[in-house]
Amino acid sequence: MACTSCSTSDGGAPKGCGNKGNCGTDSCNKLTVFDWLSNMSLPNGEKMFDCVEIRFKNGRKEFYRNTENLTLSMGDIVATEASPGHDIGIVTLTGELVRIQMKKKGVNPESNEILKVYRKASQKDIDIWAAAREREDPMKVRARELAIAQKLEMKISDIEFQGDGSKATFYYTANDRVDFRQLIKDFAKEFNTRIEMKQVGFRQEAARLGGIGSCGRELCCSTWLTDFRSVNTSAARYQQLSLNPQKLAGQCGKLKCCLNYELDTYMDALKDFPEFETRLVTEKGDAVCQKQDIFKGLMWFAYTNNYSNWHVLKIEQVREIIAENKLKNKVSSLEDFAIDDAPVAEKDFNNAMGQESLTRFDQPKKKKRPVKKKKPAENAMATNKPAGLNVIRPNNPNNANNATATKPVEKTIVPNANQPLTEKKPNNRNKNRKKPSGNNKPNEAKPNTPKPDNRIIPNKKNETKE
Repeated sequence: MACTSCSTSDGGAPKGCGNKGNCGTDSCNKLTVFDWLSNMSLPNGEKMFDCVEIRFKNGRKEFYRNTENLTLSMGDIVATEASPGHDIGIVTLTGELVRIQMKKKGVNPESNEILKVYRKASQKDIDIWAAAREREDPMKVRARELAIAQKLEMKISDIEFQGDGSKATFYYTANDRVDFRQLIKDFAKEFNTRIEMKQVGFRQEAARLGGIGSCGRELCCSTWLTDFRSVNTSAARYQQLSLNPQKLAGQCGKLKCCLNYELDTYMDALKDFPEFETRLVTEKGDAVCQKQDIFKGLMWFAYTNNYSNWHVLKIEQVREIIAENKLKNKVSSLEDFAIDDAPVAEKDFNNAMGQESLTRFDQPKKKKRPVKKKKPAENAMATNKPAGLNVIRPNNPNNANNATATKPVEKTIVPNANQPLTEKKPNNRNKNRKKPSGNNKPNEAKPNTPKPDNRIIPNKKNETKE
């Protein structure tokens, strides 16, 4: 089941190739099979089934006949028949389980068209095979460039070299038929090898490339799923899933294969439910079904004249109302049969893990009131007095210049109310003063006279005449 790089050591600890599933032999966690008959011995005289299942790159598996009676086990690297040359693959299944798989795939074990196993691969075969595998990624980039240059509506998804390196198979996807005759010539000239083109579907492409699904696990088609069943949108309807193409589609662009996994269980559960289109006749009016809960056996009904109010009924109560309607009898109302009009989810999950309400995040948050910042001009009013504003401040008792401390008196006189407080203007008192006529002498400097403390001096500049 594991390759030579991932095999266990003598101490029993796994070595690990460190390539995380993309090792050189591509044998890590890729369509692995558990042989539950490996520990059982065959009856006396019974020969072991001579066919084995061999896997090549990604999920390609083929059946081969062990004509040389080689002792093969799961994980052995063998050289198989190909045309031309030989191919290198890994044994994934032996014994009677191969017969069951061939029957499941519709392959006749007695057919002469089954190819045979040549031998176990030697180290030289493995080296040539590994060197060919290293050429695949650079070739894929160049092959896409050549296809784009010819404006072909196709996507080259993968390239697989034959084990001996003599042939390369190009896997591509396309919506319509593509004429790639000239493209094959360009490939043969560019890569100097035999070219084979093979078209695959979008699901097969996803299976070959692999990836991580929305569930967080590896894709089922690339790990264990080998048969692709058709998936319909009715599978989503029966399971009451949202018909959103983006959620229901996988990486291949088609509906997810996992929609079929639980479909049978849902179908069995829905057998006990009345039909969704059932109409209940009451004296208050007709009621139609709006919702079903398959696991709890509940149905939600609403009157046709009031779709906003839903009533919860058990399926037994719904059958009872249907039986009365078949007898052409009307029940009084749905309220007589409803178990509870409150939402079931709100009751079951109320105060779960210390949470009081499921709708606590639906309420808008209260906006915090912004903190008003004081303007710099308001803080500077105490020190910088604007022009046109006279403020009388009290004497500071702590000041040594003041002989006596008086009662604090604050009085502000603003002669011009239209003048802003924060605006500072130069004092043009001397500039706008009119000189007395007949006196051309310059103004003489007057001695500074002390002024009383509580005197109010109006500003003559801002006085207005009535």
